[in-house]
Amino acid sequence: MPQFLITYVRLVEKLNYGVGRIAMYALFALMGVLLWGAIARVGFHPQIWTDEMAQFLLMGYFMLGGAYALQLGSAVRMDLLYSRWSDRTKAAVDAVTIFLLIFYLVVLLWGGIDSTQYALEYGERRRGLWRPYMAPIKIIMVFGIVLMLLQCTAFLIRDIAKLRGKDI
Repeated sequence: MPQFLITYVRLVEKLNYGVGRIAMYALFALMGVLLWGAIARVGFHPQIWTDEMAQFLLMGYFMLGGAYALQLGSAVRMDLLYSRWSDRTKAAVDAVTIFLLIFYLVVLLWGGIDSTQYALEYGERRRGLWRPYMAPIKIIMVFGIVLMLLQCTAFLIRDIAKLRGKDI
């Protein structure tokens, strides 16, 4: 494999690992917001922003941690036949099926960019009492989709290298 592809795979995996580790801390922010909402509901005037902020934090956690979960192999896989295959057969099947995931992510990215442009252009707000702006969460979603696309291309490069008899 050319050195630039090896460097690409390593940089993408390092980036996704770092972003994933940072995104894990969003869970603590989520717990803090939910705790504050519960205390405020019982102790004094309920806060209208806590439920929506918790939803936004959960979405950020999910989207930014997606590539990290892919990288660690935490994604669900049907293991009925897969576990019995050789490493080269697994790489061949993964190289073919990764195109379906890449296609899906490209469609998501296309819609996400379009939706983000709309939110930025028109100042889109969420319906409800708090009415937060939607652009920040949509930007995070697009960034998370890009990270997953980068990870999928890194997987494809790894699988092709494995098929050629070389490991990255």
